[in-house]
Amino acid sequence: MKMAVGKIIIAGNWKMHKTQGEALEFLTVLKSKVEETDEAREIVLCVPFTTLSILSKSLHGGKVRLGAQNIHWEDKGAYTGEISGPMLTELSVDYVVIGHSERRQYFGETDKTANLRVIAAQRHGLTPILCVGETKEQRDAGEAESVIINQLQKGLVDVDQSNLVIAYEPIWAIGTGDTCDATEANRIIRVIRDQLSNKNVTIQYGGSVKPNNIDEIMAQSDIDGALVGGASLDPVSFARIVNYQ
Repeated sequence: MKMAVGKIIIAGNWKMHKTQGEALEFLTVLKSKVEETDEAREIVLCVPFTTLSILSKSLHGGKVRLGAQNIHWEDKGAYTGEISGPMLTELSVDYVVIGHSERRQYFGETDKTANLRVIAAQRHGLTPILCVGETKEQRDAGEAESVIINQLQKGLVDVDQSNLVIAYEPIWAIGTGDTCDATEANRIIRVIRDQLSNKNVTIQYGGSVKPNNIDEIMAQSDIDGALVGGASLDPVSFARIVNYQ
């Protein structure tokens, strides 16, 4: 069995999916399938803001942790549509996804704003999951490493690396069915680790993670977990990923 470099964290990112009722149905099935899961594996559900409250009550004392999908850098203010750290901590949220490629692509997120959000998350005792990754065009141009290193340099300014998760998400592999070859994902994750002062940071792979490829992904030397998109919407599929072999 391989020894992980960082703590093993398998996180599901529901994106804009599931009502409160659907979330509870999902949880009922998932709980029954992770009762025997190795305690060393952290299971996280990063869900829409509307389902945080009801899941917080249902997860209390269990082995599944709760994550949000964004956080604002200010604690309060005139920021219509944003959510603050105190709002999340009140709901016993543990993790928060920051700088996801969809936020960067559709909502104007930059390395600078992602950095501010990471710092805010840490200020409130939340663990940020900072997403980095390259586009198809950048990869084809041979720029994958330089793009990612630049994202890290800007995204990690004044960040406490003792409370941090990084997710490598090649943008061309998100929701496309194209998965980055496991050995190549491992190589890039090693490049990411080389940029960090804390070599024990959990670094996840994200990008079309599925039950049929999770075993190979998690067999790699430097991959400490997965940030799962579409496959996390089905409790049986997500449980199989959590219970990788």
